[in-house]
Amino acid sequence: MKSIGLAAISAMAILISACAEGADAQAPTAPPVPEATSSEGAPYVLKDTQVWTVPDPVSGRDYEVFVSLPPSYEAEPQRRYPVLYVTDADYAFPIIRQIARRVNLDGPVLEDFILVGLSYAKGEGGAASRSRDYTPIPCNPASRCALAHGGGGAYQAYLKSEVLPFIEGRFRADPDARVLLGHSYGGLLGAQILFTDPTMFQAYVLGSPSFWFGQRHIMTMEADYARTHTDLPAEVFMYIGAFETPGPTPRHASRYDMVGEMAAMEQVLNSRNYPSLSVRSTVLADEDHVTVAPAGFTRALLAVLPAKP
Repeated sequence: MKSIGLAAISAMAILISACAEGADAQAPTAPPVPEATSSEGAPYVLKDTQVWTVPDPVSGRDYEVFVSLPPSYEAEPQRRYPVLYVTDADYAFPIIRQIARRVNLDGPVLEDFILVGLSYAKGEGGAASRSRDYTPIPCNPASRCALAHGGGGAYQAYLKSEVLPFIEGRFRADPDARVLLGHSYGGLLGAQILFTDPTMFQAYVLGSPSFWFGQRHIMTMEADYARTHTDLPAEVFMYIGAFETPGPTPRHASRYDMVGEMAAMEQVLNSRNYPSLSVRSTVLADEDHVTVAPAGFTRALLAVLPAKP
């Protein structure tokens, strides 16, 4: 049954009061209708976004995915869109969404795309979820990791069997135009997928990738792929902050030369001479592992999703 609006309630109250006065001038008038509850102080909601629960039937965990459709989505019902999947959605999803809209403010610079944020398992903190799901192997026992690692393969299988079909079954997503963007451990996950199932996505953004993890285990994965393949059909864009290397200031990385490791990965990939592989990278000045994300996201969008002429 439809609810009755406040205006209708007010009109009914006046009518009842008038009838009562006609029957008995001494009858009390109807009490005033209370005003609508104020929304002041309510939580901020990111407009025109959606949150869906996509369970993993294998692990039994529930994951949330965030979805933002492009401005043209309703106006062009026959159009299919590229999809950008981003890890660590809790912080990356709103940043990328606003960057895309800002960059296109004065005209199309980026292609319209569906943005999908890959969030963490429900009931878990981000650190626990990403440490397990974004890493390819367990921690060395000698390092005494406080959190579980090494679930990257299982999470990759979940993305392929559950998340991609969910998005492509519900939205007008182009399955031939998938992009994966990951930062830090998320970039490591992207590299893992690149070297085990490269056609799962068409483009990979590896942002400040944690290639150091597991004594540079990702380089072993790259070498394993190269031994059995003559092509790597993918577009790869990598970014990193100039301070992500050991140095004298607090903003420098304290242990790992992540800048050098990214350069080494690019050199190795180019040396393979894969005919279908495109690799680009950039080192962003005056940025560290934390501050580089917004600038890196912007460079990545311009690189892999430029507006079509």
